[in-house]
Amino acid sequence: MADNDADTSAPESVSYDLSDGVATITLERPDAMNSLTRAAKDELLAAVERAKSDAGARAVLLTGSGRAFCAGQDLREHAENLSEGRGLDGTVRTHYNPIVTALASMPKPVVAAVNGVAAGAGAALAFACDLRVASEKAKFSMAFAGVGLGSDSGASWTLPRLVGHARAAEMLMLAEPVDAQRALEIGLVNRVVPAEELAGSARELAERLAQGPTVAYAAIKAELAFGSGLDLANALDMEASLQEQCAQTRDHKNATLAFLEKRTPEFEGQ
Repeated sequence: MADNDADTSAPESVSYDLSDGVATITLERPDAMNSLTRAAKDELLAAVERAKSDAGARAVLLTGSGRAFCAGQDLREHAENLSEGRGLDGTVRTHYNPIVTALASMPKPVVAAVNGVAAGAGAALAFACDLRVASEKAKFSMAFAGVGLGSDSGASWTLPRLVGHARAAEMLMLAEPVDAQRALEIGLVNRVVPAEELAGSARELAERLAQGPTVAYAAIKAELAFGSGLDLANALDMEASLQEQCAQTRDHKNATLAFLEKRTPEFEGQ
């Protein structure tokens, strides 16, 4: 994994760039449609964890280079594991689960810029983000059943929460690609833009979030995650606890004063 100050002469699977409060994580295997080898998964997890701890990062942008977002597991590597009797080689628990957990629990907003094909675990990575901006050329394919597998990388949890149980079952069982416009219609993505506008549009959204109330965003993410599995009474109790924490932040106090003074608030993320 490389950043702006690193030696870029060595091949890399994932790059990390921080500017204007946005940590951009890019999958860098365009010739392989950004499919995920063991090395790529290690680098991706390291990049996501870096963004979490990076004080300068107040929003995260996840995307892929070339014509694909992420085609999921590198099947060449997987085939070698199968031929050698290693099966999945523990990658679901060792790699995919921690990556998805890190994205979903990130105390900062995460935007996925889906530039092309997002398949299998690659699609699940996008689903684990908070917001998804898709190119008109994007396609989502829950390819697991096509290779005789169930779902992983959190797809069984995230997908029905985005599109409902019936559509999730259809996507997972039939494994038919969903194009960008259909994805927008069923709530799988938040926005669809022309391919040439994707980078700018996703970046603009990420920068907007990076200028917002970071602590409040973290609370909203926690509320949404826990609320989906709680009854109303517990959801209300958790909201109350997190709201009390947000009320003590400098961002909240400054924003309240700005409202009274009829001016636009400036958030510091504290």
